[in-house]
Amino acid sequence: MNKLLKRMLAKEDPKVYQTKDSHLVQALTTKDFLALGVGTIVSTAIFTLPGVVAAKYAGPAVALSFLAAAVVAGLVAFAYAEMASTMPFAGSAYSWINVVFGEFFGWVAGWALLAEYFIAVAFVGSGLSANFRGLIEPLGLKLPAALSNPFGTSGGVVDLIAVVVLLLVAILISRGITEAARVQNVLVILKVLAIILFIIVGATAIKFANYTPFIPAHRLNSDGTSFGGWQGIYAGVSSIFLSYIGFDSIAANAAEAKNPSKTMPRGILGSLLIAVVLFVSVSLVLVGMYKYTNYANNAEPVGWALRQAGHPVVATAVSSIAVLGMFTALIGMMLAGSRLLYSFGRDGMLPKWLGKLNKNKLPNNALLLLTVVTIVLGAVFPFETLSQLVSAGTLIAFMFVSLGIYAVRPREGKDLQEPGFKMPFYPVLPTIAFLGALAVFMGLDIEAKEYAGYWFILGVIVYFVYGISHSTLAKKNKNI
Repeated sequence: MNKLLKRMLAKEDPKVYQTKDSHLVQALTTKDFLALGVGTIVSTAIFTLPGVVAAKYAGPAVALSFLAAAVVAGLVAFAYAEMASTMPFAGSAYSWINVVFGEFFGWVAGWALLAEYFIAVAFVGSGLSANFRGLIEPLGLKLPAALSNPFGTSGGVVDLIAVVVLLLVAILISRGITEAARVQNVLVILKVLAIILFIIVGATAIKFANYTPFIPAHRLNSDGTSFGGWQGIYAGVSSIFLSYIGFDSIAANAAEAKNPSKTMPRGILGSLLIAVVLFVSVSLVLVGMYKYTNYANNAEPVGWALRQAGHPVVATAVSSIAVLGMFTALIGMMLAGSRLLYSFGRDGMLPKWLGKLNKNKLPNNALLLLTVVTIVLGAVFPFETLSQLVSAGTLIAFMFVSLGIYAVRPREGKDLQEPGFKMPFYPVLPTIAFLGALAVFMGLDIEAKEYAGYWFILGVIVYFVYGISHSTLAKKNKNI
């Protein structure tokens, strides 16, 4: 048993990751990371979640839910910025935790993130498909049910548009990270302009009576969840937090950054700050335009509010750009997910062909597997019950990274490089970040926690059946 524990807690030498990842092309700048982060964080959710959370949980105080979620995300982002600046390796939390806590804990953190990328990519692909079909139907263009829905759902066989979209994004990324970043930058600018357009036009229709009472009295919803009061604000935080987790996609690409000690912190913290301003602004404008009860079960609150206010052309323009903007989230998440799978293959934790680079120094084997899995999930199988696994898995990784600051700080300037950014108010803030992530995790519904538990058990099985005996650390430390 003692030998097994030593084996599980064996730590990777950071120089090994530096050597292995040096083959990746270092081409991404601060501008690219800002676009990557904003494109992933400010996704479909900004056009839907403010209305949904206001109607179900927080009322006009939905802005406070977004702010509270942003505070927790910001605390964790401080930890991410220091980690990425100190250890600019592919795979983000998986690689960092491998170095500071050991292989088993690194695997757990990475496995948790893998759930995020598999499911989130599939969901955004399906969401883009649904929104695109909604835009073309008024033009008389309608796909048959068999090609519009996942297998076994409403007469569906395969979601054809989701398949095509995921393939297009995969082809773009496979051509090189520079080309993907160029497309990402343009689309992010368009999406932010569409959001600003909504804020400006929507602000002209605000009625201040819709803000009162700003925090409605607390009551229980029919499903047992809370509405109003601080309880409703807290319930909204757990639903909203999914929106902010995209900064992990920046960290996952750290090995492809120019001057990572500076570009990584700027990209992570800058993109989160931009996202917070946009989310809070959209929330305040939306609940100011119409009473929050109008957004109950409303799948398109932003477009609906603009049409009701007499701006159908603006509504169509914003909705169209929103669909186009979903590509930015797919680019960011598929880039990050493929780099995470590459890291698993690089370390032998999953089959080594995943860690191979092609002649252009790109991890396209990992991208291929990610594409196939997400197409199967998003285009063939219905999976609504798995949605909160995205938040659950990421929050587990966030807790590891927050505590990891205590292990990495004494090693900086020794076997780890001096970072370009350090988490402020050490040693207090890492604990607060950990507790904040834990509080959000506890606010997830019981089903999300159960599925996170099942995913964790599956990950442990994969580790003991395959990873522990095939990893490069196992071969290096045969005497352990």
